[in-house]
Amino acid sequence: MTLALVTGPSRGIGRATALALAERGVNLVLMGRQSAELDETGELCAQKVQVSLEHCDLADRTALGAACSHVLASAVPDVIISNAAVIERRSVELTSLDAWDHQLAVNLRAPFQIARAFLPALRARKSGRIIHVGSISSTLGSANAAAYAASKWGLTGFTKSLAEELAGSGVIALVVLPGSVDTEMLEGSGFAPRMSADDVARTLVHYALDAPLAHNGAVIEMFGV
Repeated sequence: MTLALVTGPSRGIGRATALALAERGVNLVLMGRQSAELDETGELCAQKVQVSLEHCDLADRTALGAACSHVLASAVPDVIISNAAVIERRSVELTSLDAWDHQLAVNLRAPFQIARAFLPALRARKSGRIIHVGSISSTLGSANAAAYAASKWGLTGFTKSLAEELAGSGVIALVVLPGSVDTEMLEGSGFAPRMSADDVARTLVHYALDAPLAHNGAVIEMFGV
């Protein structure tokens, strides 16, 4: 049976994606900081499939490395969806170095670290899909979100470079760029929601389970309606 690892599944796009995968009968590893929301997502998904929770602060490289090793000790995911992200809305001159580093750690370094941890096993098996959740901000830029936008631009560049390395391996990497999604993260942005978390989840599930391998390196933009 297919196994998917999803980061940031406590709410928003992550929760919607976990639930959509569970509806398709996909077993899940849900990775995120320990919280009542994460437990709730796990309980909802466990009504359909097997679920394991991997508690981890994705900004902590040591903890994340240990979490990936723990997952690998029991199974190799068929699908990895790096969805977790954080944003701190401040102008450039008011963005502290710590805030900058934290956003890049969660939004960019963590997807890199996760991909690097699982790649040897995926390559050995000659199959697997690594899907990153980026943002339209990586093509447009947003005022008061420079660190977030920079991390998402970097995530697209990382994904496309990774895809080149994976060509012909049976493993693919791609990135989905949602626009204004009706989630807590959109609050305070000044943008009106133009899509739901379920819209993004359905897209992620399609590329995780149904889309052909020819989508390796794809950048899927979602501008909304």
